[in-house]
Amino acid sequence: MGFLKRKKVDDNEPRKNNIPDGLWMKCSGCQETVFRSEVEDNAHVCPACGYHHRVGAYRRIEIMVDPDSFQEINAEMETVDLLGFTAAGEPYGERIARAKQQSGLNEALVTGIARIEGVRVALGVMDGSFIMASMGAVVGEKFCRLIREAVKERVPVVVFAASGGARMHEGILALMQMAKTADAVRQINEAGLPYITILTDPTSGGVLASFASLGDIVLAEPGAYIGFAGARLIEGALKIKLPEGFQRAEFQFENGFIDKIVKRTDLREFLGKLLRMLSPERADEVLPEA
Repeated sequence: MGFLKRKKVDDNEPRKNNIPDGLWMKCSGCQETVFRSEVEDNAHVCPACGYHHRVGAYRRIEIMVDPDSFQEINAEMETVDLLGFTAAGEPYGERIARAKQQSGLNEALVTGIARIEGVRVALGVMDGSFIMASMGAVVGEKFCRLIREAVKERVPVVVFAASGGARMHEGILALMQMAKTADAVRQINEAGLPYITILTDPTSGGVLASFASLGDIVLAEPGAYIGFAGARLIEGALKIKLPEGFQRAEFQFENGFIDKIVKRTDLREFLGKLLRMLSPERADEVLPEA
């Protein structure tokens, strides 16, 4: 019965596992192998351990806002190398070009008008794939223009922060954005409009020290790194051993730096409740129970 004979296997021949490329992924949190589609369908949160994987700006917008409600503004703004800066032999202009190609973005901050749970908002979302979402002159200017648009339209501002800090390639021009964006927050405060920030992994440096930490309500995703300077830098400078979990969202919450930690899968609904209570356009409505 020849049709029952097993095919001889050459041990030196590469074996095929018949699993399509990209079907599985290794979770950075629990190190378990999970279905990629399950993670993506769960807002890029591991269904096994709850680890929050980083997401790009447009994917986050897709997850967080009402379908087809996002209208981008100032998308055409691009960075110019005013200082002729070169790092590790690479001119800043070439670094920007490479970042654009890798990320598909013109800059590290995407801004626009959208609706979250029916409430119209001015929305800013930072994307770490563009030079670690560092803040240069264009990021600062886009933030300030977003604030002006919010004041003009009388809508709340919601910003998802993620950054490695000020962009060293732009020197003092980058550091100036800290004061500039902080002053923009003052403008929205004086206009009596809500400003909500969500700190994601990582939020650090000049972005944390300016507009990211100035929200009327400051939220964070679980496990997000939130700190001005890195733990290794602090330990090296002060010759101390930092506590476990230092500068993670949970540590910052326990010490009163943020108001609440919200899972990404719950965040859109939670923001909707906040916005319905705070939004000027909903002030005359009977509010549901929070």
